Amino acid sequence: MADLSALGTALTETLPAGVLLEATIARGAELAIRIHRDQVRNVMTVLRTDPRFAFEQCMDVCGADYPEREERFDVVWNLLSLTHNHRIRVVARTDAENAVPSVTAIWPSAGWFEREAWDMYGIAFEGLEDMRRILTDYGFKGHPLRKDFPLTGHVEVRYDQERREVVYEPVKLQQDFRNFDFLSPWEGLTTLPGDEKVHLNRIAPSETSLLDKPQVEGPAAEKQP
Repeated sequence: MADLSALGTALTETLPAGVLLEATIARGAELAIRIHRDQVRNVMTVLRTDPRFAFEQCMDVCGADYPEREERFDVVWNLLSLTHNHRIRVVARTDAENAVPSVTAIWPSAGWFEREAWDMYGIAFEGLEDMRRILTDYGFKGHPLRKDFPLTGHVEVRYDQERREVVYEPVKLQQDFRNFDFLSPWEGLTTLPGDEKVHLNRIAPSETSLLDKPQVEGPAAEKQP
């Protein structure tokens, strides 16, 4: 906790006034700061190059959607310092119209994460050279992780082996709807596969009924226990 507090104090003293909008310690293990989107590159450069911070790795870039807000998206960068064994979460707000500066010039690996944030949320990144979809199909419409993304009324995409191309078709269920009677899991079936074995093995050999013993008459019957 003391190290994280010292890290937050050092950032406050290093960054220009007004750049750091908020600084908190999350779960006692991670420093979380909030900055304005226009200052993303400046702050990230300090976090990467200043030896007091030395956040060498960008572990993730992701988004969060709050549709009720004017700036509905939180863009989140999770950084790791192997030198100091510190983690920091940097958060900036944006909307669907205003792009956030890309950090690929600082951490080249961030390009994959920024493409995912664009694909899932529609968050645009200024300076990202390859802003293509990465998880959905090329012709997919919309952004699936937005809270207002509709769950029905879309088409499914698949590769048609006969046509040798990707085809779009209305979403359809491959299995007919069934009404269950809560007695048998398969309506209309009187027996299920394997029932014949249950009936044959219902009486174990060691528990053979007395009715199965042969009836002996005469003197031999008196010797029966």
